[in-house]
Amino acid sequence: MSLTLRPARVEDAPALGRMGGALVRLHHSYDAQRFMQPAEDVESGYQWWLSRELKRQGAVVLVAERDGAVVGYVYATVEGRDWNALLDAHGELHDVWVDEAARGGGVAGLLLEEMVRQLKARGVKRIILMSASKNEAAQRLFAKHGWRPTMVEMTREVEDSEAE
Repeated sequence: MSLTLRPARVEDAPALGRMGGALVRLHHSYDAQRFMQPAEDVESGYQWWLSRELKRQGAVVLVAERDGAVVGYVYATVEGRDWNALLDAHGELHDVWVDEAARGGGVAGLLLEEMVRQLKARGVKRIILMSASKNEAAQRLFAKHGWRPTMVEMTREVEDSEAE
């Protein structure tokens, strides 16, 4: 079974929506207060979002295709200097997902390395990402491919003071 990596196309939108919906649900399961509540049809929302990003000049959306079926994707963007985050111009890795049946064969790593090549070709010198603190498997994958921990996000819920 051969694997092909290629830029995502409009006709990939249903697969991107399906995988993005799974990603939303996974994150919500890690921390229901921090991550958005998946709507009944979160797949449609993610399909809309990634279809829009396909047209964005600074976006890289790649898919992994096996035997005509999309089994994974990666989504990253080129960003300018960010004074708030203390970052020079950089790339941001937002999503990487591989269907469960296709995991364990290096698909995610191939997607990540192709994304790095494409961002490097656009002049990006650094790529950052955020990973859910409970997603240790993803953190191991990212470390294996050269990312290092640099920041810790912390979340506090602001309770309604009138309810007390």
